[in-house]
Amino acid sequence: MKALGLFFKYCWVLPVSCIGILLIPLVIFSGGAASITGGVIEIEGGILPFLLSRRRPNSTIEALTLGHVIIGRNHESLKRCRIHEQVHVRQYERWGPLFPPLYLLAGAVARLRGRDPYRDNRFEREALHAEGAGKIA
Repeated sequence: MKALGLFFKYCWVLPVSCIGILLIPLVIFSGGAASITGGVIEIEGGILPFLLSRRRPNSTIEALTLGHVIIGRNHESLKRCRIHEQVHVRQYERWGPLFPPLYLLAGAVARLRGRDPYRDNRFEREALHAEGAGKIA
């Protein structure tokens, strides 16, 4: 029964995971690497530092989660951000393809309240809390 639940989690998140999976050949051909850690595909290096630096001006994104795919600037970034990003994987498993718009909505609500759209985003607060505790809740 546990295997069936896991299967459905992967299927529920698959539409978003496919976006990350499509990046794998580009990353590998540009000198990066891919591996599987804890049931999640992690891709690093290659063109990713360039892509991640273009996503949010005036800030550095070390890692980003797309379903069951975590993309990182390099191996050290993935290692440093693993707990935080694994929380986002669990959030994807909970919300599936609804997670990206819900995440953006939570950031917009924070901004409308005069708060930081990243630090005060309810999904980021959960990930930052786990990161600070050193474990996934």
